[in-house]
Amino acid sequence: MNRKKSFAIALLLALVFAVALPTLAFAADGGDADVAQIEADAQSVTGKSLGSGIAIGIAAAGGAIGMGLAVGKSAESVARQPEAAGQIRSSMMLGLVFIETAIIYALLAVILIIFVL
Repeated sequence: MNRKKSFAIALLLALVFAVALPTLAFAADGGDADVAQIEADAQSVTGKSLGSGIAIGIAAAGGAIGMGLAVGKSAESVARQPEAAGQIRSSMMLGLVFIETAIIYALLAVILIIFVL
């Protein structure tokens, strides 16, 4: 338990440093207006990159969990009713296609965030 707690604290500190350090590095010093604009653009790019990474990570993780549950449940169903294996397999494949489509839509949204906004 203690090891898990220290790992969680280390992970949290790494995340805080990953978010805070780029912001501090591009902090405006109150000088030139062009420098302030460049720094604001850099912070915008940093925010887009961080947000996009988190979004696609959550989408991929959710899709992977959903696919794992679907395949597991279909394997249990085939084990209980081997005569219905064909119907179960086709229903599972259709469900996996829908899950994968949602992940691809998340990828497209992330690409739009990065390159359009």
